[in-house]
Order: sequence, then C-alpha cells, then structure tokens
Amino acid sequence: MAKSRFEQFPMEGVDLDHPNVARVYDYYLGGKANYAVDRVFAEKALASFPFVRPAAKSNRLFLHRAVRYLVKQGVRQFIDIGSGVPTMGSTHQVADELDTGTRVVYIDNEPVAVAHSQMLLEKEGDLARHGVIQADLRDPDLLWRKVGESEVIDLTQPVALLLIAVLHVTQPGPDGTDVGPAAVARYRELLGQGSYLVLSHGTADGVPESRAREMAEFGSMYDATATPVIWRPRGEIEELFGDLEMVEPGATWTPLWHPEENGENAPEIEFDAPNDSVVWAGVARKP
Repeated sequence: MAKSRFEQFPMEGVDLDHPNVARVYDYYLGGKANYAVDRVFAEKALASFPFVRPAAKSNRLFLHRAVRYLVKQGVRQFIDIGSGVPTMGSTHQVADELDTGTRVVYIDNEPVAVAHSQMLLEKEGDLARHGVIQADLRDPDLLWRKVGESEVIDLTQPVALLLIAVLHVTQPGPDGTDVGPAAVARYRELLGQGSYLVLSHGTADGVPESRAREMAEFGSMYDATATPVIWRPRGEIEELFGDLEMVEPGATWTPLWHPEENGENAPEIEFDAPNDSVVWAGVARKP
C-alpha cells in the first residue's frame, strides 16, 4: 500500500504500532488520513465484514441530513464531539451550503484527527468561524469549558451537539466501567434551552441473526485496540436522549431519518433493508 502524507511526515506522539478507531473509520469512508497499520486492520475487517463500509457511509450521510435539517430550523452553532478526521463532507462544509454564518467546533482526542481538522480549516480560511479542540468526551465539564474558551461558540445560545458513531467506541473509565451514559446525561444538562442532541450508535438489536453474529465477530476485532466497541440495544440508545423531545420520526435506522434532506450529490447506498445499516440514530430538542 502507498504511504499517506501522514506517514511521510509522521506526527510526534502518534501511535503507529496500533490501529486507531478514528483513522480506521476514515479509511472506511475513503479518506486518506490514516496509516498502514490502520489500512491493514480496515482491509481485514472489510474482507470478512463487507457490510461495514456501506454502514459507515450511511451513518455519515445521516450526519449530513441532520445538519441540513437543523440549519433549516435556525441552528447556527454545532459542537461535533468525536468528529474524527474530516472526510466525505465535514460538518461545517455541509452547514455552509445553507448558511455561511454557521459556526462549528470539532472535538476529538486523537491527535491526527485534530491536526487534520486544523489543516482543513486553515486551508479553507475558516478559522475565524470554526475551531478544533483536543478533548475527551468522558470529561464533559472540562470539554464544555474549552468550547466556551474557544470563543467560536456562544454557549448562552442554542447549539446542536453531535455525537455521531462515537459512543459505541468510547474508551471505558479508569476503573473499566462504561462512562458513556453518564457523560451524555451531563451534556444534556449543559445544553441550553432550544438546543439539540444528534446521536447515532451501532446496534445488533433488530438485525437478522446472521448479521448480529457478524457484528459480534467484527466487534471482537476491536477488543485488542484502545477502543473496544459496545453495541447497545436500541432501547438503551434511546435512553441516551433522556427527556429531550424527539424530532420526528424519532429514533430509527440511519437511511430512514429525513431522507429528503440528502444533498443533490449524495451517493446512493443500497441496502436490502434499512436495518442493514446497523446504526440507530435520532435527533432531540431540549425544550
């Protein structure tokens, strides 16, 4: 495999011995912000589990549709936690198609993801309206403070908080416990009135038995990485929205959430059934 620009100019402190979930996901989506170790892992996964790539792309298109929908609802501020590396259209690019006054802060704990986001914003000359922060979603209060200090987002005004395909790969806490639900509960508290929570999460609940077995085997590939996966049941995913008001049609499979918001050049992703997307998603508003 040819070297990417990141291998030609390696970044200090980046682990090149183990695959990283953000960089592997970038490869699933067709991006180039990854290393050989990530591509080897991804190709092995795709060879055994070909459903992964269309599922990843469908999840990305859900992000695009949610951003378009929310801009039309008047939202102009987006906090994208676990944003990964920008590929297949990043949040600010989609939002700017409808309103060039939108503001986005990207947040990730992976150095390559942060650096690549910074490079993209610098290249496009968008650092005046958008920003990128290295932070850990497991520490909501510190992360929220950094967002406020960025001076990109006005936290006294409504925001859209994006948690796209990140909670099923969130690192456990120091004692090995699943800290995702508690962190999301705190984010719901921090959100101001009129803000939105946008969330997607992989699940083996409601998929054919054969696909559920594949997902278990696929998940086991991540057990040796720093971010083992958690496929929560759909009911547990819906609980992450707490008492926020769900936007119609409620929680559903990614292809079914407001398909009319697909952009003109959105790629066609064919599934035999919506649950082949294996990602449960939704948007909710804080009244």
